[in-house]
Amino acid sequence: MAAVRIEEVKPQVERFAAHSHIKGLGVREGKVEFVADGFVGQVEAREAAYIVVKMIREGKFAGKGVLIVGPPGTGKTALALGIARELGPETPFVALSGGEVYSLEVKKSEFLMRALRRAIGIKVREWRKVYEGEVRGLELRYGRHPYNPYLQRVLGATVKLRTRDEEKTLRVPAEIAQQFIELGVEEGDVIMIDEETGVVTVLGRGEGGEQYDVAVRKRAELPKGPVYKEKEITRFFTLHDVDVSLARQRGLISAMIFGFAEEVREIPDEIRRQTDEIVKKTVEEGKAELVPGVLFIDDTHLLDVETFSFLMRAMETEFAPIIIMATNRGIAKIRGTDIESPHGIPQDLLDRLVIIRTRPYTAEEIKEIIQIKAREQNISLSDDALKLLTETGVDHSLRYALQLLVPAYITAKEKGKSAVTKEEVEYVKKHFVSVKESVEYVKTLEEKFLK
Repeated sequence: MAAVRIEEVKPQVERFAAHSHIKGLGVREGKVEFVADGFVGQVEAREAAYIVVKMIREGKFAGKGVLIVGPPGTGKTALALGIARELGPETPFVALSGGEVYSLEVKKSEFLMRALRRAIGIKVREWRKVYEGEVRGLELRYGRHPYNPYLQRVLGATVKLRTRDEEKTLRVPAEIAQQFIELGVEEGDVIMIDEETGVVTVLGRGEGGEQYDVAVRKRAELPKGPVYKEKEITRFFTLHDVDVSLARQRGLISAMIFGFAEEVREIPDEIRRQTDEIVKKTVEEGKAELVPGVLFIDDTHLLDVETFSFLMRAMETEFAPIIIMATNRGIAKIRGTDIESPHGIPQDLLDRLVIIRTRPYTAEEIKEIIQIKAREQNISLSDDALKLLTETGVDHSLRYALQLLVPAYITAKEKGKSAVTKEEVEYVKKHFVSVKESVEYVKTLEEKFLK
């Protein structure tokens, strides 16, 4: 009898973000490696970023911010993301462009305040009374639906849970039984039921359940002790989550008293002060831990003088994330004024910023980056295609060379080729021109273009 063949099915649609390959700053044993964690080159900038990380870890970065300066396509956003990744997997990372601040519905200060508070996390640890164990039996009870005689609805369930030391049979109401159905709970799963809220959590596949070579759920050890116990649970929120929750409670009270719900377009300062007091108290009691994150503002030169003033004040507040800015401008006017300043940023704010510079990539670095992005997207490149793409990156820009990867891959695939060759790269280069070529084209036909 022939062996059964199992093949991995890959998703039909895959998305690759511009910086999905960045895992950290590429530091090994205290030193920055030339190629590591998705980074190539920019060793000086990454070393500076790692010093910033060490300052943050030691709590000596209060009242400061970071400004990353460099030409387009030199890895400024990647560097900011690398700092966040280096700080830890739970570090919140909020990215926005300077142009996003301006809205007809939300004030600039409100937009930035929300972004700042989304970049500050809170890990709440609390003891909850829970039922925890491996499911050894599950029986759902159904009854007639009150509105449709042809349908049945779940009325409750009986579930048998066991640990290494005990076994209990529990009767649970319809709300919990419905969660069993939605989560696909079956015998052998290790679950936890919060007594107060009734929330069901599937922790994994236990030892007693049927094991598969390919499993959706991770393995979970059989719990010890009694089924019904007090257990420390860790939950993660942001300051903005707490703000919104308190604002909604206030809106609900207004609806109960006055008969209408107040639309929350702007969260009042008193709500945020209330949030801060709750968080401070929880942290002081040892029930929570504050996790400062990173607020990354790209194209900082698009911000105006009022926004810069707001950010300066925000840096000095008690609950402030790490603010990282990036710009590719030299001497430019500060938006909203006629004053010229380095990078279009006021001098008094520049004095508070640690400035990191990025440099244009060398040919060797461009070659390595193209190979990394090709591997990430499962694109095979021949030696001559890689050489041509590297030369294109040096002569024009790295971004232009990377933009040619997918069109060249699609062209090669249509021809039945397993790898992209020089022929496909030259073909797509004729159809998609670089910025440099586009400018030259405009100059040759300057009289025919509208002004």
